[in-house]
Amino acid sequence: MITAAVDGSSLKNPGPAGWAWYVDRTCWAAGGWPLATNNRGELTALLALLRATAAAGRADERLLVLADSQYVIDSVTKWMPGWKRRGWRKADGKAVLNADLMRALDEAMQGRDVSFQWVKGHDGHPLNEAADERARSAAMAFQMRHTMNGGPGFGGITGAETAVPASDPSPDGQATLL
Repeated sequence: MITAAVDGSSLKNPGPAGWAWYVDRTCWAAGGWPLATNNRGELTALLALLRATAAAGRADERLLVLADSQYVIDSVTKWMPGWKRRGWRKADGKAVLNADLMRALDEAMQGRDVSFQWVKGHDGHPLNEAADERARSAAMAFQMRHTMNGGPGFGGITGAETAVPASDPSPDGQATLL
């Protein structure tokens, strides 16, 4: 079983934003954008983790995702089936927020054994704190126009290579791995 924490960060929300997933000090990834929301960072961290584990040939392993975002957990475990039935619309008929990421997450989770555990943010959980630190560092790097290490990933696979761009993507139109 793979246990990983995911987190997102946005300075000003929306503002410079980052995402990160973290397994251990030798296996993590981070990236971000000049402008996005915290929720997009949280969702992208999960998507990048799913894609990295799949690309590394580890999609058959059980994946336990630790998240401090109830929005992420509820989106993929409770709300997504109804959204799909309603054509990616909420019960009130309004469009699902971050539908591009939700669709990508739905696809990335197909056939996977993924479970989620909520952890209280900023409460000393080592994996959550490590993911939070990397996501915030990515957001700060965009704010200061600096670069940072995007992490070693799973043998060099971070999942960011195919990450969905932020709603207001970088000038080249791509999600950016720092």
